[in-house]
Amino acid sequence: MSKQQKKKNDIVQPLSVLLASSYTLYLKTHNYHWNVTGPMFTTLHTLFMTQYTELALAVDEVAERIRTVGAYAPGSYTAFAKLSKVNEEKGHPDAANMIRQLVSDQETVIEAARAVFKLAEKSGDQVSADLAIRRMDVHAKNAWMLRSHLE
Repeated sequence: MSKQQKKKNDIVQPLSVLLASSYTLYLKTHNYHWNVTGPMFTTLHTLFMTQYTELALAVDEVAERIRTVGAYAPGSYTAFAKLSKVNEEKGHPDAANMIRQLVSDQETVIEAARAVFKLAEKSGDQVSADLAIRRMDVHAKNAWMLRSHLE
């Protein structure tokens, strides 16, 4: 295996974790969009839709990066459950707890993107580093928007 191929293979694992964590966050955010209730319903319903719509595009970009470096992207619930740092929602939290959970999950995805960035930067993979930086920026902004509803 060439040195270049080894570098590409090394980045696949953190990209796969980022993909799985992002997809799980997408699913959780969509779930909350459908099931939010209470006085903040309209605001949160709309905010959650904005965030899950952005995530739907993001997971495609991450998966395509994995394919670009020559690997197959994970694409099943089983694979995502094994790789994701975000836990799926199994209950029906109230709106405030939905927000708290999503803030935490946004921060978890930032950490997954940071892991991609560190490895990409170390190996000179500017494209994966750029992708990771953009994902960190989006998730930091999403976390801030969500936290603002708790003040």
